[in-house]
Amino acid sequence: MSLRKKEYINRLVDKKIEDYLSIFGAVSIEGPKWCGKTWASLNHANSVVLLDEDEIKEKAKLSLDLILNDEKPELIDEWNLIPEIWDAVRRKCDDTVKKGNYILTCSTKLTDKEQKEKIHHSGAGRIGKIQMYTMSLYESGDSTGKASITDMLNGTLKNNLNDKVTLDKLANLIIRGGWPSNINTPEDKINIIPKSYIEAILDKDINDDKKRDKNKMNMLLKSLARNETTIASKNTLLKDIEEYANEREIIESRITIEDYLDVLNRLHITNNQNAYNENYRSPERLGKSSKRHFTDPSLACACLDLTKDKLINDLKTFGFMFEALVERDLKIYIEYLGGKLFHFRDNVTGLEVDSILEFNDGEYAAVEIKLGFHQVEEAKQSLLNFYNNMVKKPKFMCVVVGYTDVIARDPETGIYIVPITALKP
Repeated sequence: MSLRKKEYINRLVDKKIEDYLSIFGAVSIEGPKWCGKTWASLNHANSVVLLDEDEIKEKAKLSLDLILNDEKPELIDEWNLIPEIWDAVRRKCDDTVKKGNYILTCSTKLTDKEQKEKIHHSGAGRIGKIQMYTMSLYESGDSTGKASITDMLNGTLKNNLNDKVTLDKLANLIIRGGWPSNINTPEDKINIIPKSYIEAILDKDINDDKKRDKNKMNMLLKSLARNETTIASKNTLLKDIEEYANEREIIESRITIEDYLDVLNRLHITNNQNAYNENYRSPERLGKSSKRHFTDPSLACACLDLTKDKLINDLKTFGFMFEALVERDLKIYIEYLGGKLFHFRDNVTGLEVDSILEFNDGEYAAVEIKLGFHQVEEAKQSLLNFYNNMVKKPKFMCVVVGYTDVIARDPETGIYIVPITALKP
Protein backbone atom coordinates (compact mmCIF):
# COMPACT_ATOMS: atom_id res chain seq x y z
CA MET A 1 0.00 0.00 0.00
CA SER A 2 1.82 3.09 -1.25
CA LEU A 3 1.39 6.27 0.81
CA ARG A 4 1.98 8.45 -2.28
CA LYS A 5 0.28 11.83 -2.11
CA LYS A 6 -1.97 12.48 -5.12
CA GLU A 7 -0.36 15.92 -5.58
CA TYR A 8 3.13 14.42 -5.65
CA ILE A 9 5.32 15.48 -8.59
CA ASN A 10 7.79 12.80 -9.66
CA ARG A 11 11.39 13.59 -8.75
CA LEU A 12 14.66 12.46 -10.34
CA VAL A 13 15.72 11.06 -6.96
CA ASP A 14 12.83 8.55 -7.07
CA LYS A 15 14.86 6.17 -9.24
CA LYS A 16 17.80 6.24 -6.84
CA ILE A 17 15.51 5.58 -3.86
CA GLU A 18 13.99 2.63 -5.70
CA ASP A 19 17.40 1.25 -6.65
CA TYR A 20 18.81 1.64 -3.13
CA LEU A 21 15.78 -0.04 -1.55
CA SER A 22 16.53 -3.09 -3.70
CA ILE A 23 20.18 -3.13 -2.57
CA PHE A 24 20.28 -2.00 1.10
CA GLY A 25 18.35 -2.97 4.19
CA ALA A 26 17.54 0.72 4.72
CA VAL A 27 17.92 4.04 2.95
CA SER A 28 18.83 7.40 4.55
CA ILE A 29 17.69 10.56 2.72
CA GLU A 30 19.21 13.89 3.76
CA GLY A 31 18.43 17.37 2.49
CA PRO A 32 17.08 20.80 3.39
CA LYS A 33 13.69 21.23 5.00
CA TRP A 34 10.81 21.66 2.56
CA CYS A 35 12.74 20.13 -0.36
CA GLY A 36 10.28 17.21 -0.58
CA LYS A 37 12.07 14.43 1.32
CA THR A 38 8.97 13.26 3.20
CA TRP A 39 6.69 13.19 0.16
CA ALA A 40 9.33 11.43 -1.95
CA SER A 41 9.79 8.86 0.84
CA LEU A 42 6.03 8.34 1.21
CA ASN A 43 6.00 7.52 -2.50
CA HIS A 44 8.07 4.41 -1.65
CA ALA A 45 6.80 3.57 1.87
CA ASN A 46 4.01 1.37 3.23
CA SER A 47 4.00 2.82 6.75
CA VAL A 48 5.26 5.97 8.45
CA VAL A 49 6.54 7.23 11.80
CA LEU A 50 6.65 11.03 12.20
CA LEU A 51 9.09 11.83 14.99
CA ASP A 52 8.24 15.53 15.02
CA GLU A 53 4.92 14.54 16.64
CA ASP A 54 5.34 14.75 20.42
CA GLU A 55 3.39 11.59 21.26
CA ILE A 56 5.36 9.47 18.79
CA LYS A 57 8.63 10.99 19.96
CA GLU A 58 7.86 10.12 23.61
CA LYS A 59 6.99 6.52 22.68
CA ALA A 60 10.28 6.21 20.83
CA LYS A 61 12.17 7.46 23.87
CA LEU A 62 10.57 4.71 25.99
CA SER A 63 11.27 1.93 23.50
CA LEU A 64 12.03 2.01 19.80
CA ASP A 65 9.99 -1.18 19.37
CA LEU A 66 6.87 0.86 20.16
CA ILE A 67 7.23 2.80 16.91
CA LEU A 68 8.60 0.17 14.53
CA ASN A 69 6.03 -2.03 12.77
CA ASP A 70 5.80 -4.83 10.21
CA GLU A 71 4.64 -2.88 7.15
CA LYS A 72 7.82 -2.34 5.16
CA PRO A 73 9.29 -0.16 3.84
CA GLU A 74 8.67 1.98 6.92
CA LEU A 75 9.44 5.69 6.75
CA ILE A 76 10.97 7.15 9.93
CA ASP A 77 10.80 10.90 9.37
CA GLU A 78 13.38 13.19 11.07
CA TRP A 79 15.18 10.28 12.75
CA ASN A 80 17.88 12.72 13.93
CA LEU A 81 15.52 13.83 16.71
CA ILE A 82 16.31 10.47 18.36
CA PRO A 83 19.77 9.54 17.01
CA GLU A 84 19.69 6.08 18.64
CA ILE A 85 17.27 5.05 15.89
CA TRP A 86 20.20 4.78 13.46
CA ASP A 87 21.82 1.87 15.31
CA ALA A 88 18.42 0.28 16.01
CA VAL A 89 17.60 0.26 12.29
CA ARG A 90 21.05 -1.07 11.46
CA ARG A 91 20.51 -3.98 13.91
CA LYS A 92 17.08 -4.70 12.43
CA CYS A 93 18.69 -4.87 8.99
CA ASP A 94 21.27 -7.34 10.34
CA ASP A 95 18.44 -9.62 11.50
CA THR A 96 17.03 -10.21 8.01
CA VAL A 97 18.20 -10.80 4.47
CA LYS A 98 15.25 -8.82 3.14
CA LYS A 99 16.09 -5.50 1.50
CA GLY A 100 14.27 -2.18 1.64
CA ASN A 101 12.97 -2.29 5.21
CA TYR A 102 13.32 1.34 6.30
CA ILE A 103 13.55 4.85 4.86
CA LEU A 104 15.14 7.40 7.20
CA THR A 105 14.87 11.12 6.52
CA CYS A 106 16.87 13.92 8.11
CA SER A 107 16.92 17.72 7.69
CA THR A 108 19.75 18.40 10.16
CA LYS A 109 23.03 16.52 10.28
CA LEU A 110 24.16 15.45 13.73
CA THR A 111 27.00 17.34 15.38
CA ASP A 112 30.37 15.58 15.65
CA LYS A 113 29.70 15.15 19.38
CA GLU A 114 26.31 13.49 18.74
CA GLN A 115 27.87 11.24 16.12
CA LYS A 116 30.50 10.01 18.58
CA GLU A 117 28.17 9.63 21.57
CA LYS A 118 24.99 8.26 19.98
CA ILE A 119 25.97 6.50 16.74
CA HIS A 120 28.16 3.43 17.12
CA HIS A 121 28.12 2.12 13.55
CA SER A 122 28.38 3.91 10.22
CA GLY A 123 25.70 1.70 8.71
CA ALA A 124 28.02 0.82 5.82
CA GLY A 125 26.56 -1.99 3.75
CA ARG A 126 23.23 -1.79 5.57
CA ILE A 127 22.04 1.82 5.14
CA GLY A 128 22.47 3.52 1.76
CA LYS A 129 22.80 7.31 1.87
CA ILE A 130 21.06 9.63 -0.60
CA GLN A 131 21.38 13.41 -0.81
CA MET A 132 18.24 15.27 -1.91
CA TYR A 133 17.92 18.86 -3.13
CA THR A 134 15.21 21.32 -4.09
CA MET A 135 13.54 20.81 -7.48
CA SER A 136 15.43 21.38 -10.72
CA LEU A 137 13.74 23.23 -13.57
CA TYR A 138 13.21 19.93 -15.37
CA GLU A 139 11.41 18.47 -12.34
CA SER A 140 9.24 21.56 -11.85
CA GLY A 141 8.23 21.60 -15.52
CA ASP A 142 10.17 24.79 -16.33
CA SER A 143 12.63 23.01 -18.64
CA THR A 144 11.49 21.25 -21.81
CA GLY A 145 14.23 18.63 -21.53
CA LYS A 146 15.14 19.04 -25.21
CA ALA A 147 18.87 19.26 -24.35
CA SER A 148 20.07 16.14 -22.55
CA ILE A 149 23.47 15.93 -20.83
CA THR A 150 23.52 12.25 -21.79
CA ASP A 151 23.02 13.14 -25.46
CA MET A 152 25.86 15.67 -25.29
CA LEU A 153 28.07 13.01 -23.67
CA ASN A 154 27.25 10.58 -26.49
CA GLY A 155 27.57 13.24 -29.19
CA THR A 156 23.98 12.74 -30.32
CA LEU A 157 22.32 16.05 -29.34
CA LYS A 158 20.63 17.60 -32.39
CA ASN A 159 20.25 21.27 -33.18
CA ASN A 160 16.82 22.51 -32.21
CA LEU A 161 14.79 25.48 -31.05
CA ASN A 162 13.45 25.73 -27.51
CA ASP A 163 10.54 27.70 -26.09
CA LYS A 164 11.38 31.39 -25.80
CA VAL A 165 12.03 32.72 -22.29
CA THR A 166 12.04 36.27 -20.98
CA LEU A 167 14.34 37.88 -18.43
CA ASP A 168 11.25 38.35 -16.26
CA LYS A 169 10.67 34.60 -16.30
CA LEU A 170 14.30 33.79 -15.47
CA ALA A 171 14.29 36.26 -12.58
CA ASN A 172 11.09 34.73 -11.21
CA LEU A 173 12.54 31.19 -11.42
CA ILE A 174 15.53 32.32 -9.34
CA ILE A 175 13.45 34.12 -6.71
CA ARG A 176 10.86 31.33 -6.51
CA GLY A 177 13.45 28.59 -6.08
CA GLY A 178 12.88 24.87 -6.30
CA TRP A 179 10.66 24.47 -3.23
CA PRO A 180 7.83 22.07 -4.16
CA SER A 181 5.26 24.09 -2.20
CA ASN A 182 6.24 27.24 -4.12
CA ILE A 183 5.98 25.92 -7.69
CA ASN A 184 2.41 27.07 -8.30
CA THR A 185 2.50 30.22 -6.14
CA PRO A 186 1.36 33.44 -7.90
CA GLU A 187 4.32 35.50 -9.12
CA ASP A 188 3.66 38.39 -6.76
CA LYS A 189 4.00 36.05 -3.76
CA ILE A 190 6.91 33.77 -4.76
CA ASN A 191 9.38 35.48 -2.41
CA ILE A 192 7.36 34.73 0.73
CA ILE A 193 8.39 31.08 1.26
CA PRO A 194 12.17 31.68 0.83
CA LYS A 195 11.97 34.67 3.22
CA SER A 196 10.07 32.64 5.81
CA TYR A 197 12.71 29.92 5.45
CA ILE A 198 15.45 32.40 6.40
CA GLU A 199 13.33 33.70 9.29
CA ALA A 200 12.85 30.15 10.61
CA ILE A 201 16.59 29.54 10.44
CA LEU A 202 17.31 32.68 12.44
CA ASP A 203 14.49 32.27 14.97
CA LYS A 204 14.93 28.58 15.77
CA ASP A 205 17.06 26.29 13.62
CA ILE A 206 20.46 27.87 14.34
CA ASN A 207 19.97 27.09 18.04
CA ASP A 208 19.55 23.33 17.57
CA ASP A 209 22.44 22.42 19.87
CA LYS A 210 23.34 25.75 21.54
CA LYS A 211 22.37 29.42 21.58
CA ARG A 212 23.78 31.52 18.74
CA ASP A 213 23.63 35.25 18.07
CA LYS A 214 20.76 35.93 15.66
CA ASN A 215 22.18 39.25 14.49
CA LYS A 216 25.63 37.82 13.70
CA MET A 217 24.07 34.89 11.83
CA ASN A 218 21.90 37.29 9.86
CA MET A 219 24.99 39.30 8.87
CA LEU A 220 26.78 36.10 7.87
CA LEU A 221 23.84 34.98 5.71
CA LYS A 222 23.83 38.37 3.96
CA SER A 223 27.59 38.12 3.38
CA LEU A 224 27.23 34.61 1.95
CA ALA A 225 24.45 35.90 -0.31
CA ARG A 226 26.67 38.74 -1.56
CA ASN A 227 29.39 36.16 -2.24
CA GLU A 228 27.12 33.60 -3.91
CA THR A 229 29.01 31.62 -6.63
CA THR A 230 32.38 33.09 -5.56
CA ILE A 231 35.37 31.51 -3.78
CA ALA A 232 35.31 34.10 -0.99
CA SER A 233 37.53 33.06 1.92
CA LYS A 234 36.47 32.94 5.56
CA ASN A 235 38.60 36.05 6.13
CA THR A 236 36.56 37.83 3.46
CA LEU A 237 33.36 36.86 5.24
CA LEU A 238 34.80 38.02 8.56
CA LYS A 239 35.75 41.43 7.19
CA ASP A 240 32.26 41.71 5.75
CA ILE A 241 30.49 41.24 9.08
CA GLU A 242 32.87 42.24 11.90
CA GLU A 243 34.92 45.13 13.19
CA TYR A 244 37.75 44.28 15.58
CA ALA A 245 39.26 46.10 18.50
CA ASN A 246 42.19 43.72 19.01
CA GLU A 247 43.77 40.37 18.09
CA ARG A 248 41.75 38.49 20.71
CA GLU A 249 38.48 39.57 19.07
CA ILE A 250 39.78 38.38 15.68
CA ILE A 251 40.53 34.92 17.11
CA GLU A 252 37.14 34.73 18.82
CA SER A 253 35.39 35.81 15.62
CA ARG A 254 37.19 33.14 13.59
CA ILE A 255 36.01 30.48 16.05
CA THR A 256 32.49 31.88 15.88
CA ILE A 257 32.33 31.93 12.09
CA GLU A 258 33.61 28.34 11.90
CA ASP A 259 30.77 27.32 14.19
CA TYR A 260 28.16 29.33 12.29
CA LEU A 261 29.27 27.96 8.90
CA ASP A 262 29.18 24.46 10.36
CA VAL A 263 25.57 24.80 11.55
CA LEU A 264 24.52 26.17 8.14
CA ASN A 265 26.12 23.14 6.53
CA ARG A 266 24.41 20.76 8.97
CA LEU A 267 21.07 22.42 8.20
CA HIS A 268 21.73 21.94 4.45
CA ILE A 269 21.47 25.71 3.95
CA THR A 270 24.84 25.88 2.20
CA ASN A 271 26.07 23.45 -0.43
CA ASN A 272 29.49 24.42 -1.73
CA GLN A 273 31.07 23.32 -5.01
CA ASN A 274 34.52 21.73 -4.72
CA ALA A 275 37.49 22.52 -6.98
CA TYR A 276 38.54 20.23 -9.83
CA ASN A 277 42.25 19.41 -9.90
CA GLU A 278 42.72 16.60 -12.40
CA ASN A 279 44.57 16.49 -15.74
CA TYR A 280 45.90 20.06 -15.74
CA ARG A 281 49.32 20.77 -17.26
CA SER A 282 50.33 23.01 -14.34
CA PRO A 283 48.73 21.38 -11.26
CA GLU A 284 50.67 23.53 -8.79
CA ARG A 285 48.68 26.57 -9.99
CA LEU A 286 45.26 25.08 -9.36
CA GLY A 287 42.88 26.67 -6.90
CA LYS A 288 41.58 24.42 -4.16
CA SER A 289 38.92 26.68 -2.63
CA SER A 290 35.27 25.71 -2.91
CA LYS A 291 32.76 27.92 -4.67
CA ARG A 292 30.17 29.18 -2.19
CA HIS A 293 26.51 28.33 -2.71
CA PHE A 294 23.24 28.37 -0.87
CA THR A 295 21.36 25.12 -1.39
CA ASP A 296 18.91 27.12 -3.50
CA PRO A 297 19.45 30.58 -5.09
CA SER A 298 16.10 31.77 -3.73
CA LEU A 299 17.66 31.84 -0.24
CA ALA A 300 20.42 34.19 -1.39
CA CYS A 301 17.76 36.44 -2.96
CA ALA A 302 15.73 36.34 0.26
CA CYS A 303 18.77 37.38 2.33
CA LEU A 304 19.37 40.39 0.08
CA ASP A 305 15.67 41.20 -0.40
CA LEU A 306 16.05 40.86 -4.17
CA THR A 307 13.00 41.16 -6.41
CA LYS A 308 12.47 40.56 -10.11
CA ASP A 309 12.89 44.27 -10.85
CA LYS A 310 16.03 44.56 -8.71
CA LEU A 311 17.64 41.67 -10.60
CA ILE A 312 16.74 43.06 -14.01
CA ASN A 313 18.13 46.47 -13.04
CA ASP A 314 21.38 44.93 -11.74
CA LEU A 315 22.57 42.48 -14.40
CA LYS A 316 25.82 41.73 -12.57
CA THR A 317 23.93 40.38 -9.54
CA PHE A 318 21.43 38.72 -11.90
CA GLY A 319 24.38 36.92 -13.54
CA PHE A 320 25.66 35.56 -10.21
CA MET A 321 22.20 34.36 -9.20
CA PHE A 322 21.60 32.82 -12.62
CA GLU A 323 24.89 30.95 -12.30
CA ALA A 324 23.69 29.66 -8.92
CA LEU A 325 20.43 28.48 -10.49
CA VAL A 326 22.24 26.60 -13.25
CA GLU A 327 24.72 25.00 -10.86
CA ARG A 328 21.89 23.87 -8.59
CA ASP A 329 20.37 22.07 -11.57
CA LEU A 330 23.70 20.72 -12.85
CA LYS A 331 24.40 19.21 -9.42
CA ILE A 332 21.02 17.46 -9.42
CA TYR A 333 21.48 16.19 -12.98
CA ILE A 334 25.06 14.95 -12.66
CA GLU A 335 24.34 13.18 -9.36
CA TYR A 336 21.32 11.53 -11.00
CA LEU A 337 23.79 10.24 -13.61
CA GLY A 338 26.14 8.99 -10.88
CA GLY A 339 28.72 11.76 -11.16
CA LYS A 340 29.90 14.88 -9.32
CA LEU A 341 29.98 18.64 -9.87
CA PHE A 342 33.15 20.75 -9.53
CA HIS A 343 34.50 24.15 -10.59
CA PHE A 344 37.94 25.03 -12.00
CA ARG A 345 40.38 27.89 -11.45
CA ASP A 346 44.01 28.55 -12.37
CA ASN A 347 45.28 30.88 -9.62
CA VAL A 348 48.10 32.27 -11.80
CA THR A 349 46.34 33.07 -15.08
CA GLY A 350 42.87 33.49 -13.62
CA LEU A 351 41.45 31.01 -16.13
CA GLU A 352 38.14 29.72 -14.77
CA VAL A 353 35.48 27.26 -15.82
CA ASP A 354 32.17 27.61 -14.02
CA SER A 355 31.32 23.91 -13.82
CA ILE A 356 33.05 20.59 -14.38
CA LEU A 357 30.77 17.56 -14.72
CA GLU A 358 32.67 14.44 -13.72
CA PHE A 359 30.97 11.20 -14.77
CA ASN A 360 31.26 7.92 -12.88
CA ASP A 361 33.58 6.41 -15.52
CA GLY A 362 36.13 9.23 -15.11
CA GLU A 363 35.12 11.16 -18.23
CA TYR A 364 34.26 14.81 -17.69
CA ALA A 365 32.70 17.85 -19.36
CA ALA A 366 33.40 21.59 -19.04
CA VAL A 367 30.51 24.04 -18.78
CA GLU A 368 30.43 27.83 -18.87
CA ILE A 369 27.32 29.72 -17.71
CA LYS A 370 26.13 33.00 -19.24
CA LEU A 371 22.92 34.92 -18.72
CA GLY A 372 22.83 36.46 -22.22
CA PHE A 373 23.49 35.04 -25.69
CA HIS A 374 25.85 37.96 -26.46
CA GLN A 375 28.30 36.47 -23.91
CA VAL A 376 28.62 33.12 -25.69
CA GLU A 377 31.75 34.03 -27.70
CA GLU A 378 33.61 34.97 -24.51
CA ALA A 379 32.51 31.70 -22.91
CA LYS A 380 33.66 29.67 -25.91
CA GLN A 381 37.12 31.25 -25.74
CA SER A 382 37.45 30.39 -22.03
CA LEU A 383 36.50 26.79 -22.77
CA LEU A 384 39.02 26.56 -25.62
CA ASN A 385 41.80 27.94 -23.36
CA PHE A 386 40.86 25.35 -20.77
CA TYR A 387 40.83 22.58 -23.40
CA ASN A 388 44.33 23.47 -24.58
CA ASN A 389 45.73 23.18 -21.04
CA MET A 390 44.23 19.80 -20.20
CA VAL A 391 46.17 16.55 -20.50
CA LYS A 392 43.00 14.47 -20.74
CA LYS A 393 40.51 16.39 -22.84
CA PRO A 394 36.89 16.92 -21.80
CA LYS A 395 34.36 14.60 -23.42
CA PHE A 396 32.32 17.65 -24.40
CA MET A 397 32.10 21.36 -23.67
CA CYS A 398 28.98 23.44 -23.32
CA VAL A 399 27.73 26.98 -22.70
CA VAL A 400 24.49 27.06 -20.71
CA VAL A 401 22.64 30.28 -21.49
CA GLY A 402 19.64 31.96 -19.90
CA TYR A 403 18.19 34.30 -22.47
CA THR A 404 18.10 32.24 -25.69
CA ASP A 405 15.95 29.68 -27.51
CA VAL A 406 18.85 28.12 -29.43
CA ILE A 407 20.01 24.51 -28.92
CA ALA A 408 23.04 24.04 -31.16
CA ARG A 409 26.52 22.62 -31.58
CA ASP A 410 29.01 25.20 -32.80
CA PRO A 411 30.35 23.87 -36.15
CA GLU A 412 33.88 25.25 -35.60
CA THR A 413 34.58 24.28 -31.99
CA GLY A 414 32.06 21.51 -31.29
CA ILE A 415 30.92 23.42 -28.20
CA TYR A 416 27.24 22.99 -27.37
CA ILE A 417 25.04 26.01 -26.70
CA VAL A 418 21.91 25.22 -24.69
CA PRO A 419 19.35 27.20 -22.67
CA ILE A 420 18.89 26.24 -19.01
CA THR A 421 15.16 25.94 -19.78
CA ALA A 422 15.94 23.04 -22.16
CA LEU A 423 18.35 21.06 -19.97
CA LYS A 424 17.80 17.62 -18.41
CA PRO A 425 20.04 14.70 -17.37
